[in-house]
Amino acid sequence: MEALLQLGVFLTLLLCGYVFGRRAERKHYQSIFQREDELRHIVVTTERVPEPEFLQHRFHLVNGSVVISVDYFKVVAAGLRSLIGGRITAYESLLDRARREALLRMQEQARTMGAETIINTKFETSRVSGNAGQGLGSMEVLVYGTALIPVGGRT
Repeated sequence: MEALLQLGVFLTLLLCGYVFGRRAERKHYQSIFQREDELRHIVVTTERVPEPEFLQHRFHLVNGSVVISVDYFKVVAAGLRSLIGGRITAYESLLDRARREALLRMQEQARTMGAETIINTKFETSRVSGNAGQGLGSMEVLVYGTALIPVGGRT
């Protein structure tokens, strides 16, 4: 009887994690889509050398970072998926949101400086913590690049 009760609690928590996690993820994606539309005018590229028309611009390092944590449902789903192999889509959506959020934060910083373009964009991902070495825990996604600011723009 005790085992059945524990199983019921586990399944209830798992269901709550799934429902609330999906809702939070959907809300975050809506925010990302809206901000991407607002910042679409700031061109972001991995090109290392600016185009000739940007040679008179000032250059400034910009960055954006976000720390993400894996929720319990994603850990369980990934654990089950690792038994049979294949893509772990729960983690893929988490990392997609983190990369896009970090990129948006970098673009917002560039916008406050009056930048038109960001060149030489790079992404870094690092593990911040884990569950005593047992799993993913939290990760940081950092993006940085060189903002090109027209002469006379803000710094």
